[in-house]
Amino acid sequence: MKDEASKVSSSVLLSIDDSDPIVCPALWEAVLYTLTTIKDCWLHVNAKKSVFPKLSAVLREGGRGLATVIYPYLLPFISKLPQSITAPKLDFFKNFLTSLIAGLSTERIKTSFSECSAVVCAFFECLRFIMQQNLGEEEIEEMLINDQLIPFIDEVLKDPRLQDGQLFDHLAETLSSWETKADMEKDDKIAPNLEKVLLNFWERLSEICAVKIDEPEADLKSVWGVSSLLQVLQKPKSSLKSSKKFVRVRFADEMPESNKENEKCVSSEGENSEGSELMAEPPASHHRSDIISPLRKKPLEDLVCRLAEMSINYVNDQKSEQHLRFLSTLLISFSSTQVFKVLLGDEKERIIKSKPLEIATLIQRNPAVQFLYQKLIGWLNEEQRKEASFLVDILYSALCCCDNNKERKDVLDNLTEVDLKWNSVVQIIEKACSSSDKHALVIPWLKGDVLGEKLVTLADHLCNKDLESTVSSESHFSEGWTLLSLVLSQHVKNDYLIGEVYVERIIVKLHETLSKATKLSEAENNDSSVSFICDVAFHYFSSAKGCLLLPSSEDLLLTVFQLCAQSKEKTHLPDFLICKLKNTWLSGVNLLVHQTGSTTDKQSTFLHLSALWLKNQVQSSSLDIKSLQCLLSAVDDLLNKLLESDATSLLGVYIGSVMPNNNEWEKMRQSLPIQWLHRPLLEGRLSLNYECFKTDFKEEDTKKLPSHLCTSALLSKMILVALKKEIVLENNELEKIIAELLYSLQWCEELDNPPIFLTGFCEMLQKMNITYDNLCGLGNTSGLLQLLFNRSREHGTLWSLIIAKLILSRSVSSEEVKRHYRRKEGFFPLTEGNMHTIQSLCPFLSKEDKKEFIAQCIPALLAWTEEDLCSTNGGFGHLAIFNSCLQTGSIDDGELLHGILKILICWKKDHEDIFLFSCNLSEVSPEILGVNIEIIRFLSLFLKYCSSPLAESEWDFIMCSMLAWLETTSENHALYSVPLVQLFACVSCDLACELSAFFDSTTRDTIGALPVNLISEWKEFFSQGIHSLLLPLLVTVTAGESKDTSETSFQNAMLKPMCETLTYIPKDQLLSYKLPARLVAGQKTNLPEHLQTLLNTLAPLLLFRARPVQIAVYHMLYKLMPELPQYDQDNLKSYGDEEEEPALSPPAALMSLLSTQEDLLENVLGCVPVGQIVTIKPLSEDFCYVLGYLLTWKLILTFFKASSSQLRALYSMYLRKTKSLNKLLYHLFRLMPENPTYAETIELSNKEPKTFFTEELQLSIRETTTLPYHVPHLACSVYHMTLKDLPAMVRLWWNSSEKRVFNIVDRFTSKYVSNVLSFQEISSVQTSTQLFNGMTVKARATTREVMATYSIEDIVIELIIQLPSNYPLGSITVESGKRVGVAVQQWRNWMLQLSTYLTHQNGSIMEGLALWKNNVDKRFEGVEDCMICFSVIHGFNYSLPKKACRTCKKKFHSACLYKWFTSSNKSTCPLCRETFF
Repeated sequence: MKDEASKVSSSVLLSIDDSDPIVCPALWEAVLYTLTTIKDCWLHVNAKKSVFPKLSAVLREGGRGLATVIYPYLLPFISKLPQSITAPKLDFFKNFLTSLIAGLSTERIKTSFSECSAVVCAFFECLRFIMQQNLGEEEIEEMLINDQLIPFIDEVLKDPRLQDGQLFDHLAETLSSWETKADMEKDDKIAPNLEKVLLNFWERLSEICAVKIDEPEADLKSVWGVSSLLQVLQKPKSSLKSSKKFVRVRFADEMPESNKENEKCVSSEGENSEGSELMAEPPASHHRSDIISPLRKKPLEDLVCRLAEMSINYVNDQKSEQHLRFLSTLLISFSSTQVFKVLLGDEKERIIKSKPLEIATLIQRNPAVQFLYQKLIGWLNEEQRKEASFLVDILYSALCCCDNNKERKDVLDNLTEVDLKWNSVVQIIEKACSSSDKHALVIPWLKGDVLGEKLVTLADHLCNKDLESTVSSESHFSEGWTLLSLVLSQHVKNDYLIGEVYVERIIVKLHETLSKATKLSEAENNDSSVSFICDVAFHYFSSAKGCLLLPSSEDLLLTVFQLCAQSKEKTHLPDFLICKLKNTWLSGVNLLVHQTGSTTDKQSTFLHLSALWLKNQVQSSSLDIKSLQCLLSAVDDLLNKLLESDATSLLGVYIGSVMPNNNEWEKMRQSLPIQWLHRPLLEGRLSLNYECFKTDFKEEDTKKLPSHLCTSALLSKMILVALKKEIVLENNELEKIIAELLYSLQWCEELDNPPIFLTGFCEMLQKMNITYDNLCGLGNTSGLLQLLFNRSREHGTLWSLIIAKLILSRSVSSEEVKRHYRRKEGFFPLTEGNMHTIQSLCPFLSKEDKKEFIAQCIPALLAWTEEDLCSTNGGFGHLAIFNSCLQTGSIDDGELLHGILKILICWKKDHEDIFLFSCNLSEVSPEILGVNIEIIRFLSLFLKYCSSPLAESEWDFIMCSMLAWLETTSENHALYSVPLVQLFACVSCDLACELSAFFDSTTRDTIGALPVNLISEWKEFFSQGIHSLLLPLLVTVTAGESKDTSETSFQNAMLKPMCETLTYIPKDQLLSYKLPARLVAGQKTNLPEHLQTLLNTLAPLLLFRARPVQIAVYHMLYKLMPELPQYDQDNLKSYGDEEEEPALSPPAALMSLLSTQEDLLENVLGCVPVGQIVTIKPLSEDFCYVLGYLLTWKLILTFFKASSSQLRALYSMYLRKTKSLNKLLYHLFRLMPENPTYAETIELSNKEPKTFFTEELQLSIRETTTLPYHVPHLACSVYHMTLKDLPAMVRLWWNSSEKRVFNIVDRFTSKYVSNVLSFQEISSVQTSTQLFNGMTVKARATTREVMATYSIEDIVIELIIQLPSNYPLGSITVESGKRVGVAVQQWRNWMLQLSTYLTHQNGSIMEGLALWKNNVDKRFEGVEDCMICFSVIHGFNYSLPKKACRTCKKKFHSACLYKWFTSSNKSTCPLCRETFF
């Protein structure tokens, strides 16, 4: 190395400014190695010219991005420099340190914390090393302090970014090391020199700090810098000690590998450069570590007092905010009586007199307290002050100067009572929560009575605040709530901030206010305290992790839960408040659950009371759907919270608390309105022989759900949540709840016309997944079926229907059910429960099972006394079971049926008074009614299912009994509101209907098997008897003012069988039957009085709100329609030529009805564009209006079809004038479906699909499955009839309609109707039996052509009539075939006439041809054409030319002349132009 010294020295030292990050660390290692090993290295380079300038440049540039690498090497570097090289020392060190400081001001250093720290650390290390090496040399000492350290501090104070580099900590450490040395050194020179250095430092530091503070507009950055510096200097220990990293630099030649004790560590404290370690001195012993050195204490206190005095002067004189904030930070670290004395200055006590004695004494004795009262309270209470947090710090500094906690409590109590605003109290408490030291100072005050009482009063004031509050009190209001939230939600060591008793009282106040919320309106609640109470309660519950809840807070929690679980309509709370309340009670329950989970022995008040409240809510029958939804939603949230508990039994216990006992369930079941029984009774699924219809829906309760529904829904929801977590319930609760849910659902299903709120209830359960399948799928329900059977056998009624429903929906298999009815004897003797169970099972029993049951019943039917016949375990019950078995149609034993019939005949002989023949039912017992109903039911079923012939005596018994029962029904119509009487009327009419249907369907083959005179007896006596009873009954029943006339209403149940029976009435009976006269004044009619009465009585019933009545009336009137035109035909001459445009109304009763219907339909369909399809809800009010309207039109069109051509012309003129047909056509295109195809025929692609136009509509009264298609099909049927019978009028309407409608009609008719009509028209020509003298007519179906050949003498005329593709809308074209012996002009005239007839007459092609032939015949007979229309027969009213001109003697049609006069505005003859007389 020595040989290469010159090369090494120059290579290494001259590269000292290399800034390559990879090379740099190795380079500096090499530099130190070179300085250590090559003693004469400086001989080979010029230090002052080559090395130091380069080093200085690197330092001034902040290490060129490598500060963290280079700067730790600076101290070892300068420590190894020989004195000869550094001379003169002063200049060298001054330049070196100046370059170091200059590097600190570069932007890179300021923005990088690590680089800044490296520079600061290197500066202080070098400073301390230089000071240590040159102590005693005044010039260097002054240079280091005055020219380097103080400017360095000044620079850093200006720029906060440089303060991040731990400068203040390094400064404090440096001062500590000098102070320690000065205290410990025994050397006479070192200690005084260090003291002198320190004294100089404090003087210069005091000056620069004073300059920063002593400005009116002090720079905020500098002020904060001074504050931070003083805080750091006040700490006795440097924070660097524990975290400082020492850079260990090994000198290889001094450290053999075997001897590591000689390891050198270069630090700023090295005494010399020989063998000693250059390490910081060890920390002072423990008992000295917390004591500030006297060398620092005095100057630091003086500086603080000086700065405090400056600041208070600026605050007093100029109200400087910066100086006040600076003062606050000063006092945090320097809270001594001496500083407070300085702050008080010469001011005297001003406020002692108004204070209590102990406070006054304290003020006199303690400057800090005096300052608090004289200055601080004034600043805190300034109105315009926005931020007072730093003032609260001053308050705490003053409290630190009090001697004990009692003094502090007295001061704070006094301030709380008199001086402090709520905002300040909030900040005092917030500071206490943020620092344990501060909290320790104010514990007695926080727990004390003064603050507690004040807070209770505040809570009272806030809760009862007036709504008309001013803006200033609004801010006070919100501060008050913040304070309450703070004291309730903050906890220290699992204890409340304030006394527990006051927490309890505050919560009680909040609870009272919340309880009143429901009495306010929504607007008032919007502005009320509820929102704030929610926030306070939420924070209270959220934060109370370890604290046990107080009783009052559980009450509060319950009230919040109740507000959330009730509907908005009841609580009048806006949505945002409901949301807040929900969050609040969920946080409370969350706390409760985790608390109760760990202390299961203590039952929570909230859980107990909320369960009772829920139970009461659902059992009180005061909930509508919305309320129930709110309740279920809240319960769902609650249970999901309970599931989080460690105590798994919690949820099961809770469900048990809500579960009603057996008596409560029974009471709720009995309170359900009993109308559900109507349908099962009517359909024969259940039988009853006592009157139980006492409960009914009350008008005011139409929206309130029955308690049973609410309770079963609530508990089902609860077990749904529980089952998802596989929680096992005790006491078969799961099965009981499912059974009750099934009971509720079955009750809803059986109702005739369930109100909207009940259908809404079922939909709600579906949406919430509360279904039988869901509940059974989640839990073990093996005992459910047994439970249902037990209840069915015990109570019957709905329980029996539930079993049938489960079997029907395949929820339980037939094998499972079979186990429960294996022993048939077990069901006897019969009780109501057993009877209903068997009846419900009947549809699902096998033939063998049914035979076994029947075998049990038949012996019982034989031997009963009169009393036993009517009892459940007697004739009534056993016959009811027999009927149920027979109803499913599986008994094909003719002998058995005849045997039962003989038993009934015997009953009639022995106990005739039981049979209700022609008697008053008001005095009859329900038992007798019940047995009669079952007997009648049996006879109906007997007729239906018995295939073997009956004896004459059996027919007599059935038909005479039927007529006698029907008389009873007719005579007791006033009692139809009694359900069993209504049922009696239904089955009586059913029997009459069965007999009518039987005799109506007899054929020649079947008549042979009947007794000889039976048919004639039926026609002459029984049929007449039935209709003479039922027709007046129909009029009577429909005349009554019934509130509910709908078809599905039980009150109208007998309308169906009665109306169906009336459809069988023969035409001759209808024509001959005389109803009480009903004539309308001014009604134009040609009908005889009894027919007009019949029309006037029946026609208005087409508007009746029950479909059976409408259809029955339609069927009856339909039979009458063909008979009516003849009366107008007889009076046809009176409508002759005298009227210019004669018109004749179809039956006036129908037309006045049509007028009413048009107004009703205008309301229903008027606003709908033509072509937009309207779906009419079956059995709605609109449905009845539309049905009645379409049926009326069918009757009018039937009437029209039965009329002669001349009458048709008059009727169509009337329809044209009233525009009724136009209205109909518009309505039809709103009612006919877009695709009128039968749904089930779509897949049959090989055949023509069936449509509503190809299939005839069967208007059945009983069949309701096709109800949705009734109106669309009927509309298509009416359109078909209209096109067929009034083609000219439809064509006229179509041509005059707007383009959009024109296209819709054309497209629809072409696609669905034209083919059908063309085919029918061609077929009618082919099959026509009409013979024309001299004319033959042929038709070709494939080409849609009709050929007519007319021949008379030598003349032959052949015409070809072509039907268009959109027939009958488009024009029918007439082409010529053969023409022999006719002039061209005449020929053209005749072709034009035929074309006109076919286009403008409302009839078939055959009728058009007949008219045309008639015209040609007249021409050949010598009758001259009318010279206006060039036709003999008028194309519209079929008259001959009769009006002759006196001058030219030419004859004209009356209608043509009328048109001529009105259009020309002249009264002259069209030919000779003379005045026409």
